[in-house]
Amino acid sequence: MDAPTTTSSAGSDGSGGNSGDWGWFTPSRRPPEDQRAPDQQSDERAPSRPVNPIRPVGTEADRRTPAAPAPGPGAGDRRGDNRRTGGPANTGPANTGPANTGPAPTGRAATGREEHQRPDEVAPAPQDVRPGPDSPFVAPETASPDAILLRRTMAEVEPISDKVTSYFYALLFVQHPELRPLFPAAMDAQRDRLFKAILTAARLIDDPDILTDFLSRLGRGHRKYGTQPEHYPAVGECLIGALTRYAVTTWNDEAEAAWVRAYTAISQIMIDASAEDELIAPAWWQAEVVEHESRTHDIAVITVRPDQPYPFLAGQYTSLETPWWPRVWRHYSFASAPRTDGLLSFHVKAVPAGWVSSALVHRARPGDVIRLGPPAGSMTVDHASDNGLLCLGGGTGIAPIKALVEDVADHGRHRPVEVFYGARNDHDLYDIDTMLRLAQRHPWLAVRPVVSDGPTNGLSGRLPDAVRQYGPWNAFDAYLSGPPGMIRSGVDALVGVGIPSHRIRHDSIEELAAAAE
Repeated sequence: MDAPTTTSSAGSDGSGGNSGDWGWFTPSRRPPEDQRAPDQQSDERAPSRPVNPIRPVGTEADRRTPAAPAPGPGAGDRRGDNRRTGGPANTGPANTGPANTGPAPTGRAATGREEHQRPDEVAPAPQDVRPGPDSPFVAPETASPDAILLRRTMAEVEPISDKVTSYFYALLFVQHPELRPLFPAAMDAQRDRLFKAILTAARLIDDPDILTDFLSRLGRGHRKYGTQPEHYPAVGECLIGALTRYAVTTWNDEAEAAWVRAYTAISQIMIDASAEDELIAPAWWQAEVVEHESRTHDIAVITVRPDQPYPFLAGQYTSLETPWWPRVWRHYSFASAPRTDGLLSFHVKAVPAGWVSSALVHRARPGDVIRLGPPAGSMTVDHASDNGLLCLGGGTGIAPIKALVEDVADHGRHRPVEVFYGARNDHDLYDIDTMLRLAQRHPWLAVRPVVSDGPTNGLSGRLPDAVRQYGPWNAFDAYLSGPPGMIRSGVDALVGVGIPSHRIRHDSIEELAAAAE
């Protein structure tokens, strides 16, 4: 689930617009047919992309009424039967974690804890849990009742997010084993992403424009995983199941209803965005490696030829999947502006335990075929502005900076562009010759190498500190690309020298971290 207009299908009432009066969830206490209003009996709408109604697992009533555990295959056993179970089976020694324990009877034991909880999972006595003043889940004064309920739940589960996430995936893979092939074989990098994306979306529930942009991009991006409309209810069912188990002090009928409404709206936005994107673009592009140039022992410049036109803007990035690690996607920035020959280039650095990066640097060769996801990112040049460009590129972060320089050159406007190219030592300035040639060709471009360790012919020190030595920068828009730590310190430095935050552009720090795996 990286900002566009609100779609009409995402109603704020949680119905998901055209998804039917009950959305995708069958509420825990749905009234019988003869008690429903006449208009509900005769005029139910079909969803814009049909899905099957589901019943959230583990309601407040369920927790008050003991229920026998249901057997099922282990979360990691993809050969188990396809019977639906009430939760993940116990596949290992006792007390190994929520992902390996089955939900035992859910009634309260005499000791005051639920029987399926380990001693370290005992919840405090029920109380009105409210986020502290410094919590990111504090609801503003104008927050809707649903937003308040959602944030209280998130504040409660945030300290135990690892347990909640593990239980969520255990439920998903046991109750819906047909979804397991959509995920990588190893879940260490993927594990937190889906659950965190859902919680992020829930936190934005009162900001429809930002929410729609965030979810629309997620919906379009999820096409490459093979995600279908009918998969969303399964995820929602297991989300409710995980929150029901762990949000023991804030979970009640009202909280459950708020989460059902929120997830229904969230899902519908993603499904509609995916359906619209399906009309104009493929889920992924096949691309053949046509050139593989090693620049250092761990950095390579890779050029590929897509099997069909690939539209993108300089400064954007895409996701790559290699044949050696199916269903594992990593983000990489385009290293050039769009070319007339349609070729795409990427700068890749192999990092320790980096599956995709190591494969691309050390294994890929001309003739290999990789997959490309859709382009994304907003670190693009505003060609309607006369402001100069202040660009900070650290390591392989110089790749999109080079693309931005080429983009300015292609548009023929002589705007000042100042590039600070940072690395640990001179050897790691692997693309400095290319950048200096661009500076010789374009008098409006200045390139300054900055080295943090060891002797250098350029500037010494940290990249943000070097930027402070020059300026003023009040007539410049700033662009940053590099490791997450450099982005954070760079933004602080740029704000400190007077550049407003709305004129500072960089890619998502979370996605940058994922690209390094």
